[in-house]
Amino acid sequence: MAPLSLCARSPHVPAERLVAEMVPPPRFDSVRFATYIPDPNQPSQTEAVRVLEGFAGGLGGAHAVAGGRRGFLGFGKARAPKAPAGPRGVYLDGGYGVGKTHLLASLWHATPAEPALKAFGTFVELTNLVGALGFQQTVQTLSGHRLLCIDEFELDDPGDTVLVSTLLGRLVDAGVALAATSNTLPGKLGEGRFAAADFLREIQGLSAHFRALRIDGEDYRHRGLPAAPAPYSEEQVTKAAYATPGASLDAFPQLLDHLAKVHPSRYGALTDGLKAVCLTGVQPVPDQSTALRLVVLADRLYDREVPVLASGLPFDRLFSEEMLNGGYRKKYFRAISRLTALARDAKELVAAG
Repeated sequence: MAPLSLCARSPHVPAERLVAEMVPPPRFDSVRFATYIPDPNQPSQTEAVRVLEGFAGGLGGAHAVAGGRRGFLGFGKARAPKAPAGPRGVYLDGGYGVGKTHLLASLWHATPAEPALKAFGTFVELTNLVGALGFQQTVQTLSGHRLLCIDEFELDDPGDTVLVSTLLGRLVDAGVALAATSNTLPGKLGEGRFAAADFLREIQGLSAHFRALRIDGEDYRHRGLPAAPAPYSEEQVTKAAYATPGASLDAFPQLLDHLAKVHPSRYGALTDGLKAVCLTGVQPVPDQSTALRLVVLADRLYDREVPVLASGLPFDRLFSEEMLNGGYRKKYFRAISRLTALARDAKELVAAG
């Protein structure tokens, strides 16, 4: 049977699905604080677990939606207490691969509330939700929640800054607790990407919602592991794709072109049912817009534990030196780290092929 093709897919994602999927992704469905293994040489990791366990324990109060959630999207009238003075959230800051998403998902699982009263999503997924529902309905949908977890919190443009600042302010006023991860301290969000100084008030307003926790350490995905596998030949990748049920096979340049035609909010749906992604002719990404789309796809593949088998250049040569030294460098390094981990997972596909 011929393999599937990502380039042949143009999924439609209804708003109801965006809301229903605001839970930890499959890779982090079973993680807990007890399964996080702190680096003994990095005391900040152990301290983060202690603080987050206490934060989760403090969210077991009476905050709830009167009469329960009304309707699938939760468009009920929420009567919540006014938020207490001081930060109403925690912000996990650290380099890629120190386990921030593991800790954020563990917080979601540890918070004593029904899943319908907790939300978990990436920053991109949150802004996409606003685009799908509209601002007011997003506020209504989330304001009855006990906790909102935002992974990969990064401000890429002024519009996002104003939107998210206003949204989080409304949610905090409704009594929603916040938790976020990022590679950038709250006061530095947007730095190097746009004229952040012009939006300093909004950025400072965002940072006021959070207590920042610094998490130090090296990338656990590569801690003590051998070097990433070298790219395979095009023939090996193609044979593996045909031999693996549920695998996709695409030429890398064509996939990059196709991603420009699919909104990033649909990249998760783009990978539905895939058991592996096989790519031929991997080459440097030509521009920043394309690179940022590829970062989102890499995140969705990593979340869903989809191995990636490729021919062409190794993944650490995807992005130019200019990109790796620019304002989005942490995103690019995260993508390289995650794709490298998925490439290791794909080694068995070649043997099977």
